[in-house]
Amino acid sequence: QVQLVESGGGLVQAGGSLRLSCAASGLTFSRFAMAWFRQAPGKEREFVATIRRNDGSTYYADSVKGRFTISRDGAENAVYLQMNDLKPEDTAVYYCAAARGIGAPVTSSFYNYWGQGTQVTVSS
Repeated sequence: QVQLVESGGGLVQAGGSLRLSCAASGLTFSRFAMAWFRQAPGKEREFVATIRRNDGSTYYADSVKGRFTISRDGAENAVYLQMNDLKPEDTAVYYCAAARGIGAPVTSSFYNYWGQGTQVTVSS
């Protein structure tokens, strides 16, 4: 049974930092691209960042580029999202996702497995 478990969310002031973690189990981690999506209240889920399985190439939404960094650790079967210079508009539930294959999709429909989400709230 595949499980993706996020942690690290919380309440932070604008300009602060948080590091999200996602622990994966029940899958061959090296065969999956990993990504973070987020969903704010009343809005659709949106792409944040993704990292390829083979060469570790990363892609980011324009809204987080230069502030967020995605990384993965094959030994720990984990993916991380370092979030710096947080803004109130970053407030959302953040989801970890896994997609089979060698690409790094930015569309949620390509992802096979999802975590339950972790809340990030940025106060102004």
